[in-house]
Amino acid sequence: MGFKLDQSGTYKWPVTVEVPVDDGRHDKQKFDGEFKRITQSKIKELIELVASGDLSDVDVVKEVLVGWDGIEDDQGNELKFSQSKLKQLLEVPMVATAIGTAFFESYTGAKRKN
Repeated sequence: MGFKLDQSGTYKWPVTVEVPVDDGRHDKQKFDGEFKRITQSKIKELIELVASGDLSDVDVVKEVLVGWDGIEDDQGNELKFSQSKLKQLLEVPMVATAIGTAFFESYTGAKRKN
C-alpha cells in the first residue's frame, strides 16, 4: 500500500504516566491521547520553543491534545474529553510531561529532553 498524502486531522497514540505510589515506587498508568496532526514546520517550531524554555509542556499539550480514551474517574467511569477536564488533568504532576513526550515520540521516534 502506498503513502497517503491526505491523512485524517488526528491520530491516537499511547501515553504512559508514572504515578508515585507507596513504598517509593511508581505505578505506570496508560491512556490513549488523541493528537492533532500538525505540519513538519510546526513540529520544528514546537521543539525549538520547548528547547529554549519559551514553551512549557502544558502549553504543548494544550496545542496538540484534542481527545483521549482510557481516562477514568475514581469509580472507573470513562471521562469524556473537555477543556475543563483537560485543565484538571494538567494539574496532575507529571501528566503534561508524559503527554508531551508521547506526542514528540510519535513523530520523532526518540525521547526528547525536558
